[in-house]
Amino acid sequence: MFESLSDRLQAVFKKLGGKGRLSEEDVREAMKQVRLALLEADVNLQVVREFVAKVTERAVGEEVSRSLTPSQQVIKIVRDELISLLGEAEVPLADATLPPTVIMLVGLQGAGKTTHAAKLALHLRKKGKRPLLVAADVYRPAAIAQLESLGKQVNIPVYSEGTTAKPPEIVARALAHARAEHCNYVIIDTAGRLQVDEVLMTELADIVTVAQPHERLLVVDAMIGQEAVRVAEEFNKRVALSGIIFTKIDGDARGGAALSVRSVTGVPIKFLGTGEKIEVGTLEVFHPERLVSRILGMGDVLSLIERAESSIDKDEAARMQKKLSKGSFDLEDFLASMRQMQKLGPLNQILGMLPGMGSMAKGAELVNEKELRRVEAIILSMTPKERRNPDIIKGSRRERVARGSGTSVAQVAGLLKNFQQMQRMMKQFSGSSKGGRMPDPREMMRKMR
Repeated sequence: MFESLSDRLQAVFKKLGGKGRLSEEDVREAMKQVRLALLEADVNLQVVREFVAKVTERAVGEEVSRSLTPSQQVIKIVRDELISLLGEAEVPLADATLPPTVIMLVGLQGAGKTTHAAKLALHLRKKGKRPLLVAADVYRPAAIAQLESLGKQVNIPVYSEGTTAKPPEIVARALAHARAEHCNYVIIDTAGRLQVDEVLMTELADIVTVAQPHERLLVVDAMIGQEAVRVAEEFNKRVALSGIIFTKIDGDARGGAALSVRSVTGVPIKFLGTGEKIEVGTLEVFHPERLVSRILGMGDVLSLIERAESSIDKDEAARMQKKLSKGSFDLEDFLASMRQMQKLGPLNQILGMLPGMGSMAKGAELVNEKELRRVEAIILSMTPKERRNPDIIKGSRRERVARGSGTSVAQVAGLLKNFQQMQRMMKQFSGSSKGGRMPDPREMMRKMR
């Protein structure tokens, strides 16, 4: 979402880095470019003015002129002010002293409330909580069916009464059910409209009266740009928001709304959502300093580590490490490795979290899910014996594997060739070191294209 802004800001800082000393004119010219970059990213005009004024005031003062590395000091100032703009630190979810903690999701129709209700429930369960989902959107039977389906998918209970009862009554009974079942979190999926209207706000106010939610989270589509700020203002006036979940941040949005909404409304961003799948990595706790580091090309290693810790099977990783150290890594291990890596998310996201790897992340978009599925199909079309001894896959065996996987003999041969090269490299490495690292199988995808 912040790709264009990130590119523009990094270009500005690269230009500054070529100067030994910075004059006031250098700083003001750089701030002019920063201003344009923020405006092009769809950041609120008043927010841009205040931000640039603060950065300029600090950058033209003694803070930079006395620095031994003035360009780095300017970057630090921009980083500090961006973090301040986004809210300084993570604002965690409430945790009621007397359970259940009630979370009410609100927002316009199509923003992703139902999907993110399930994502949030999964996030809480991974933290050892017992969430209950509540279907309170009685105007769209599809929304109720979707929530029930998602609940079944992630094995989280859903309280539903269909479309006949009134939402406040459904919520009241759902809370009683949650207490009886010892659920310590209740997530209410409310109705949305195509636009903010009085009927919607009245119903939400009635639900607030009944539920007394500890969290009132606005789910907003990052793709709607500055309209997100107006929507946040309207909902905040009527239901006193406690936080925001931005969805579709992996889309083509320019990101300005995320940089504007905290400053304009005072409401903190609590989560960032990507994609439609309910899985690890598609709902991230919002850490202002980490997002700013990504925007400035400094990576976000902490988020990557957290994602890995929650996704990777430690016993499987230890087994793989042992095989790597012995130089006995085969195609069955490769398939397991590939599936482990897929749990971390798309390769371009992973590379974007590593310092200085932002440019490589763009190219990694070429390694798409279709190619990963193709390689998986090729390996699964082999017999266990062939996966353990890929050298025996010649002639007719290659033709059989190609037919079974719906690929060409050339593609099968390409995978085998690249795997053999990887095996040789690992054997060389294991001969000079007792350790090893799990290879990234998606590098092979790029070579096979």
